[in-house]
Amino acid sequence: MARWEPNARERLVRAALDLFTEQGYEATTVNGIADRAGLTKTTFFRHFPDKREVLFAGQDIHARLLADAIAEAPGSATPLEAVGAAVDAITATFTDDRREFSAGLRSVIAGNSELQERAAFKRGRLTEAVAVALNERGVSEPTASLAAELGIRAYYDAFAQWADPANQRPLTELARHTLDELRAAVAALD
Repeated sequence: MARWEPNARERLVRAALDLFTEQGYEATTVNGIADRAGLTKTTFFRHFPDKREVLFAGQDIHARLLADAIAEAPGSATPLEAVGAAVDAITATFTDDRREFSAGLRSVIAGNSELQERAAFKRGRLTEAVAVALNERGVSEPTASLAAELGIRAYYDAFAQWADPANQRPLTELARHTLDELRAAVAALD
């Protein structure tokens, strides 16, 4: 593959996941990832600060999608309806061709404590983005944080189901169903 070909970032992500799967996270080097992608180490560092971050490349995009969807929700939307719109926005980006990649990603993260820690940080960052967006809509605390937690939990629970190769349902459908279940569980607390 020529070094000048487009999609360097995506190629690096895919190469990293392949190598992490084949030889483990610890044994994989930045040079190895760059070589597998047909790129240079310098190109790698133009896109990512280290090998860990290559698996979390979409965090900022996802946080922005969530916040934008909440900002664009109708003014009459309840906090959970606005969160539902945000969950719809983020899950719509996961097409079926990403399912196998996502399953591999989950497996690699599950097998490494450093990556699990980074994944928890990402989850917290997404939850914070949702809560801040709700605050900007005038939703007070703790309502904003609780709605954010429910929405991000619905997303992650649905993502785990969706990444399972046996699943055939779209991620958006799974996430909406999961959010509805969580909403019902909260109502049952009274």
